Amino acid sequence: MIVRIWAAQVLAGHVDEFCALLVSEVLPGLAEADGCLGGEVLRSMTDDGHRVLVVTRWRDEAALRGYAGPMWRIRPVWAEGELRYLGHPPEVTHYRPLATG
Repeated sequence: MIVRIWAAQVLAGHVDEFCALLVSEVLPGLAEADGCLGGEVLRSMTDDGHRVLVVTRWRDEAALRGYAGPMWRIRPVWAEGELRYLGHPPEVTHYRPLATG
């Protein structure tokens, strides 16, 4: 399994709307992708609260390649309409769980 963390800095005043979009449209779309094992949206608890993460779990590298393309390790995936909410393009990082619980 691979955990993919998509991270973005959201513009002030747009965090609630952007998080609602991620929960109502992006997560359900990811759930339909072959090899996606689930995901969640996380919002920073800092005073400004503008940092948002989408944490997804994927079966393997082939599943991530099928979703994000051959540059899955460095290429974040987003819809053009999402960019209006962001201060800059999102970033992605990947992790392998060492233990599950």
